[in-house]
Amino acid sequence: MLANVATLGQLVALRAREQPTAPALLAPGVAPVDHAALGRLVESIAGDLRRAGLRPGDRVGVVLPNGPGMAVAVLGVAACCTCAPLITSLTRSEFVAAVRDLSLQAVILAPEARAAREAAAEAGIAVFVPRTGPAAGGLVREDNGNSGALGGTQCGSRLPAGEDVARPAGTDVALLLRTSGTTSKPKRVPLTHSNLLASAHSIAATLALTPADRALNIMPLFHIHGLVGVLLSSLAAGASVVCTPGLGAESFFGWLREFAPTWYSAVPTMHQAVLRVGASEVESARAARLRFVRSSSASLPPRVMADLEALFGAPVIEAYGMTEASHQMASNPLPPAARKPGSVGRPAGTEIRVVAADGADVPRGERGEIVIRGAGVVSGYDAEPAVNRAAFVEGWLRTGDQGRFDEDGYLYVTGRLKELINRGGEKVSPKEIDEALLEHPQVLEAAAFGVPHPSLGEDVAAVVVVRDRAAIDAPALRAHLLKRLATFKVPSRVLLVDAIPKGSTGKIERVALAQRLLPAAGEQYVEPEGATAIALAAILAEVLEVERVGANDNFWALGGDSLRATRVLARVQATMGVELPILTLFENPTVAEAAREVDRAMAAGAAPEAAATIRRVAR
Repeated sequence: MLANVATLGQLVALRAREQPTAPALLAPGVAPVDHAALGRLVESIAGDLRRAGLRPGDRVGVVLPNGPGMAVAVLGVAACCTCAPLITSLTRSEFVAAVRDLSLQAVILAPEARAAREAAAEAGIAVFVPRTGPAAGGLVREDNGNSGALGGTQCGSRLPAGEDVARPAGTDVALLLRTSGTTSKPKRVPLTHSNLLASAHSIAATLALTPADRALNIMPLFHIHGLVGVLLSSLAAGASVVCTPGLGAESFFGWLREFAPTWYSAVPTMHQAVLRVGASEVESARAARLRFVRSSSASLPPRVMADLEALFGAPVIEAYGMTEASHQMASNPLPPAARKPGSVGRPAGTEIRVVAADGADVPRGERGEIVIRGAGVVSGYDAEPAVNRAAFVEGWLRTGDQGRFDEDGYLYVTGRLKELINRGGEKVSPKEIDEALLEHPQVLEAAAFGVPHPSLGEDVAAVVVVRDRAAIDAPALRAHLLKRLATFKVPSRVLLVDAIPKGSTGKIERVALAQRLLPAAGEQYVEPEGATAIALAAILAEVLEVERVGANDNFWALGGDSLRATRVLARVQATMGVELPILTLFENPTVAEAAREVDRAMAAGAAPEAAATIRRVAR
């Protein structure tokens, strides 16, 4: 870390002194901002907040669109107090909940942020807007009916207004972020200036960033990946950042041509979107001459890594990060050192262990929970004593991720412990299924997840986006998986969709997938057609102990398991004279699909009396 730099404000000021005319922030349609101008903009915002009575420890939300204005505002707030970036798309009620949850004293809004403005008025906190534009610096306080200094008693009355007030120290909280909270209430993560600078310098060192580098940021600046992985790591190196409005896959290659970045970082779903457009932008991709491409915040399928490297002719560096660690914890190294597809690399700036349930280290190659500690790791969640007691054990933070180290010390993240699917006692990793599906040339995106099951506890399902629905269907995808995975890992239900639901940061939300797919198990009843299908439906209804089974009903979704599958096939053999392997119901779980397999088996040499038997059963 740089000497005499303990806070983000000091980092910005140092760059302004040492390289005043070098570019700092760029953006489509906006004049470049050099480091000297960035220093003035940041100090202008911090000064306005100080004059309003804010001090270190007070909390200010920022609700601005992605771009240079958001970057400046975050840095400006952090130079005075604690910054809490918020998603611009929240509803009024969600903004009200966020303001209360984060205990905000004030909020900086874009003029058009109506829902956030109404929420601020309802919560009784002060509202500021950028003075003359999103990147101009300086704030104007709005009169929203909250007359006292920042609501009077909340913080304004504790301080004299003016410049001679305390400035943040390295131990003060610079950013207050919330975890995604897709399966539980979001936790508040208070990251100090020291945490953030340690991670920013670690990332800059890992990527060998220099002032000559330029990052293309397509990540949201309310998320740790964009804030630290791109913005702060670049400032730490004295480099520049192109602050885009966010990923516009159609605009991406235009930005490459316009700004000539040396690298970009994104989550896997964003990389996949780039690849889809990149098929028609091969010349632009190669002409960009990226030094490397970085991926983090979710596991990168090896096929996506290979496709990116083929498109850009540049190495892909996969890293491992989380909000509680100020982003980066591990990373694959730059060439010529080895990069391992499927691995997140070696520890980078953070100590990492893989432990068993009792906290003891597991041997190399064995799976366990990943625990971490280091200068970038938060010391505890905000006002969550019970959660902290469970999450922090003897100074180590339990990540909730499962992983293993290989013999070379490279870490493999095998999944979230909470996302592991317990299918009848067998533990299934959704990540393993995702990667196997992505090996099929027709598959663009895939996500596996658990769904409730009456006898197994949980079953496996998956949603898939394909290139051409006429060229592939669910049975073919299940057959593809059965060649690569143990049968208990193969999804009973595969749903082809146009798009997979994702969160605001581009991550796939597996809980949302389950909620979306579950209604499909109760599809409208369709009468089986043909003697074989009618007979098979009767057998399934008997074995599953249900009133009726339709042509499109899924055996596994209706409560089927391997024991019931064996009984179904035994009944088929006894009544129809057709012997089928148990894989039949894995590959063809609906009545209509399984009936076709019975007909094929009969045509291939079943006993002559089988057809007559089927007709009797169907009646």
